Amino acid sequence: MNPLVSTLRERLIPAVLTAAGVTLIAAGLLNYSGSAQAIPLDSAEPTVVTASPGESHPLPTLPPLASVPLPSVAPSSGPSDRVATRVVVDALGIDLPVIKPKGNSSTYPQCDVAMYIQQLFQPGSGKATYIYAHARDGMFGPIYERAILKKNGGPKSMVGMSAEVYTSDDLVFLYEVTKVYLHQTDLKAPFAATTEQLWLQTSEGPKGTPGKTQLLADFVLVGAADHKAAHPTAHPVSCG
Repeated sequence: MNPLVSTLRERLIPAVLTAAGVTLIAAGLLNYSGSAQAIPLDSAEPTVVTASPGESHPLPTLPPLASVPLPSVAPSSGPSDRVATRVVVDALGIDLPVIKPKGNSSTYPQCDVAMYIQQLFQPGSGKATYIYAHARDGMFGPIYERAILKKNGGPKSMVGMSAEVYTSDDLVFLYEVTKVYLHQTDLKAPFAATTEQLWLQTSEGPKGTPGKTQLLADFVLVGAADHKAAHPTAHPVSCG
């Protein structure tokens, strides 16, 4: 485990979560120089959209994106060649390579990996990074289980969890989940972001189910990562 991440988990984050809901936001991200600085900022109350009573939820198969319009937006800051390579949500047992998706927004997503939306941004841009994966075991299934099946504490239990995104230039960006959105059908909020954010998406049912679950995580810190940890070997498979 990366020493920075280990220290944050064992010392910093527990203290933060017990200090009256204070969230750490790092200063100087876009001018990263190898050291992390942090200032306190009041955290927002989590917004959770609950499922309708009596609604049934069959086993999900994918998070289709074909119905989601993707505006053309050119990234404005951050190294042009930096991309997300790995996403980890340790509390949910999620640890996946992140790859560039094949095809376009109508191409069926691959399995055993997570993917990023190319029309949005990469970590360090000062805007939103958007990563999605199927709601299956070994992928983003644990998000589906809590958000839709209401297991293990339900959707609110994910608020406060840490999420890590490793990048191709050997950095690890640490985020804290602040909101959980259910039944979402557009990307307006991620495209409107003006701060460093991470969005994680998975599906809420089988192919054709319109609503998606989104986790919004706010930026905490960035640090150096081990090269091997930042470059996991991806083995994407077709699962359509």
